[in-house]
Amino acid sequence: MQHLLRRKIIYCILLLLIGSSRGIAQLRYATMNLPDHDNKTYHFGINLGMNRSHFNFTHHPQFLYQDSVNVIESINSTGINLAWLVNLNLSEHFDLRTYPLNLTFSEKAFQYTLKYPDLPVGEDTITTKKVQSITLNFPFQLKFSSDRIDNLKVYTIAGVKFDYDMASNAGKSNAEGLIKLNKLDYSIEGGIGFHIYYPYFVLSPELKVSWGLSNLHSRDPSLIFSSNFDKIYSRMISFSLIVE
Repeated sequence: MQHLLRRKIIYCILLLLIGSSRGIAQLRYATMNLPDHDNKTYHFGINLGMNRSHFNFTHHPQFLYQDSVNVIESINSTGINLAWLVNLNLSEHFDLRTYPLNLTFSEKAFQYTLKYPDLPVGEDTITTKKVQSITLNFPFQLKFSSDRIDNLKVYTIAGVKFDYDMASNAGKSNAEGLIKLNKLDYSIEGGIGFHIYYPYFVLSPELKVSWGLSNLHSRDPSLIFSSNFDKIYSRMISFSLIVE
């Protein structure tokens, strides 16, 4: 189900990008659209996007003294973002933004090179362990915008984000074969975007990078796929289309 939803969102994003690229040249010399949009104290929007995420990790000292796992690698994976934007206008160039409802669906993975794979349970020399996440995000961002040129404006964002992973498995007692991760995380993020002003709405393509600062790993020395990690941090890059 998630795979089908992801494909539909990809198609929608591609169609919107094609329409935007054709329209920018026309908007450059067209009548100024929505001239009072940026003067409003509040405005709202819908955020629809894709993300590429992985884990940055450090090995536990135990990794050097065991002979079951030879290599561990974090694999990039694709997910989707769905969010509702609230924007507070602070001044001509500064805004405060948050997303009261912000869901991120992702599926990160670790790839293991095993010396003694357990073939009866489906392991191979190269074994992949997936970590699915459904994360509720609470970001707070400061946005700095350039002057508006006709129907185009550039902006940058910086902020912090607090995450709650509703699919976390840290509390599971039967976790054989899993990597146990905590529910809570916090990150810093930064990005760049463009406001494209149409007659009835503002479309904003946005590219953003997020660096997790909290150690997500709930280490269990008895688990082969978890005990070789010391600390695990989240990393994500996302591309979004925001309609205001």
